[in-house]
Parts: sequence; C-alpha cells; structure tokens
Amino acid sequence: MAPSRTRMRSRPGTGASSERAPRVGFVSLGCPKALVDSERILTQLRAEGYEVAPTYEAADVVVVNTCGFIDAAVDESLDAIGEALEHNGRVIVTGCLGARPERILERHPRVLKVTGPHAYEDVVSAVHEHLPPRHEPFFDLLPPQGVRLTPRHYAYLKIAEGCNNKCSFCIIPAMRGRLASRRIDEVLREAERLVASGVKELLVISQDTSAYGADIRYAPGAWRGASYRTRFIDLARGLAQLGAWVRLHYVYPYPHVDEVIPLMAARGVLPYLDVPFQHGSASVLKRMRRPAHSENTLARIRAWRAQCPDLTLRSTFIVGFPGETDSEFAQLLAWLDEAQLDRVGCFKYSPVEGAAANALPDHVAPQLQEERYARFMERAAAISRRRLAQRVGRHMRVLVDAVQDGTATARSEADAPQIDGVVRIENPGKLRAGDWAEVRIVAADDYDLTGQISPQTCRGIS
Repeated sequence: MAPSRTRMRSRPGTGASSERAPRVGFVSLGCPKALVDSERILTQLRAEGYEVAPTYEAADVVVVNTCGFIDAAVDESLDAIGEALEHNGRVIVTGCLGARPERILERHPRVLKVTGPHAYEDVVSAVHEHLPPRHEPFFDLLPPQGVRLTPRHYAYLKIAEGCNNKCSFCIIPAMRGRLASRRIDEVLREAERLVASGVKELLVISQDTSAYGADIRYAPGAWRGASYRTRFIDLARGLAQLGAWVRLHYVYPYPHVDEVIPLMAARGVLPYLDVPFQHGSASVLKRMRRPAHSENTLARIRAWRAQCPDLTLRSTFIVGFPGETDSEFAQLLAWLDEAQLDRVGCFKYSPVEGAAANALPDHVAPQLQEERYARFMERAAAISRRRLAQRVGRHMRVLVDAVQDGTATARSEADAPQIDGVVRIENPGKLRAGDWAEVRIVAADDYDLTGQISPQTCRGIS
C-alpha cells in the first residue's frame, strides 16, 4: 500500500506547563501497519492523561514513527527527525528505522531515545522518562475503539506482526520479527468495537495476511457464541457478520485463498484482493525468493474471476530487479496483459541495506530501470482505462471520503483509500464524509470514475 504520513506544523516547542496536561506531538510515516502502531501508542498515552499536540509549538515532546523499508523512506524519516529536532528539540524515535539506531544517531545524536518497530511499551516508557504523566491512567476517558488517525468511517485492522518469508529484496523480518498472529477472538472483538463506533470499512492488514494463524497453529477462539480458528478463512467469515465493508490486503496467492472467493461473490467481504505478485517471470520470482513463486498465478486468477466476475485485483511490481533481462521484462508485460489487473503499482528496484538481493550480480542500470518503469506503467494505465470504461453506465454504491468545492470524492468496492482510484460526484447535494451514496457512472479516465447521484441515494449514519 502507499505510504501514509501524518505531520505537524513547524513551530518551536515551549516546554511543559504545570497548569495543564503534558502534550505529545506525533509524526507518523510509512505504511498503514505503522499507522496502526501510532494509533496504539497514542491510545495508551491518552489513557494516561497525555494530550496530543497539533503543532511543534504546543508539544512538550515529539514522537517520530519512522519507515526504513527502502532508501527513499529512510531519507524521508531522517529528514522528519531533523525537522522535529529543529522546531521542537525533544524527540523520541520509533518504528522500522529504529531497528537500525546507528543510522539515526549518526545523523541526529540529539534524539532522546530510539526504539524499534511495534515497541509500544518502550515508546511509552521513553515518554514517561522525558515527560512524566500528571496522574494515573483513567481508561474510561477513552472511546472504546481507542485513538485513531484515520477518518471516522474507515479503519485499519492489523491482524499480525512480522513475517516468515525470506524475500531477497526485503528486510521486514529483520526489522519487525517473525510472524506473530493475534488470536481471532481478539481481532473480531476489536472489529466489532470499531463498527459500533461508526466505522463502515475495515481494511485488514499484516505483512502476509494469508499466512494468518500459522505461527499459533490456528488456535481456536469463541466470538458471539460461535467457534472460530485463527486462520484466514475464519477471519473473513467472522468479519462478514459485521455489516461493514471488509477489504483484504497483502494476500499471497496460496491455494487456500481460493476458499474466500465464494464469500466475496456473496458480498460477505468485498470482492477485492490486494496480492503482491511483484513479477511475472518465474526466474525473477525465484531470485526474489517469493513465496508461492512456483504457483500458476494466471490460472488462479482465471479461476477466481470465474467464481466472482466482479473481483477487483490490485498488486505491486518491481522492475529492474538484479539480473532482469529483456526477455524477463517482456514476460512481465505479457503476464500483465493476460492477468488484466484492475489496480497496479510499480517500483524501480532499489537496494536496501541488509537485503540479500544486494549481492546478486548484474544490477540493472538506472536509465534502463526508468525506461522499463515507464513502459510498464503505460501498459498498466491502458489496461486500467479499458476496464474502467466498462463501468460507464453502471449503478454502484460508494462511500464518501470528502466533500470540497462542490465535488464529493468517494470510493467504490474496487477502491482502497489513498492507493486506488476514486469516484468523483459533482453536485453532491447534502452528502458528507462518511455517507453512502448510490451513483450512476457517467465517465471514466485512466484511474478514476465520475458519477451522478441516483435518486435512491440515502444518507449514511455520520
């Protein structure tokens, strides 16, 4: 998924006052999994009486939750730390880049503390050390769903930490550890609280959602008087009972994923799968050490669509991986033509400190990477344009994210927030963010749709 970023306005800190509650500023970088980490830390701090400061000026200390997946993310994180130091001076660093504290301290030796990813207790302890709480926790002061950084109508539901895969280009397991699944009863209860608080869309995330529960031997759990096991299909069946949109991200194409397709066809969960295929060449996938690299993914896609014709498939790919030949890149384009994916993102290969792929021979020159990236994205855009054109004239239900300057920005079943396209609604009337709307699609471009409100549109509960 696309990186998320919550930032503060740049003003110098003023120091704590004995007349008010201590205030913590928060800068959250990286993916939605990191955003959930930020929400958990803020929930704990709010429960202990801390306030969340919207500006550097108002903060007594600033926490920067970093990303360290690729070099560009490392640079962005280091710049964010520097900005916080410049405008406040009292900075605690956490997140994925915190797994490599020497990178941080080499450039920013003045930070108060560096902790690793999903180290909630360490972050809170560091805040206690440098900004003690004024009173004991009062958890009843918090809403049941805790503090969230997303809009009220959607929320990320993280079901596991870490990853057991050994992809040669990735260091996530080294930074975030091995797969650690949450028990299914705990996850379903959290989802139930979120929906009760007004959430209309749950975005299920982890590093490898289809591996959910393997590390705890698919432990049993009970919820709403029924028995479940901590596994992918039981999670989908449980979430389907909540009446919200349920969107599944980071699903590897293992055979057992087939079990969820009938549930999608019945709209128990959204007919949407985010599958990180990464390449279409078997030899490249083998060098990447991708899980399920030997699977016939094109055959699996055909079978999925035969059962659920409305299925939306999104994915990400890497071009210019070490050793990628002209023939292998041509295989990728041919794979894309046959797969006809709805939503596609692409990255040019970038070395990551500590990744095994760095030692592979025949790294692709940057100029050739750029050329292949442009060709790939041109092909993907053409596919997207043709597939979206087929939706013109259809009626669909959408969820409104924002209304501004006479236009509503909404999303259909096929659109995840911040990474996919949108449905623009002109003359939205009284629609507000978080409302449902029924629209008729009247136009399409490469990535987005334009809709008009249908007479049957009804307001959702805001």
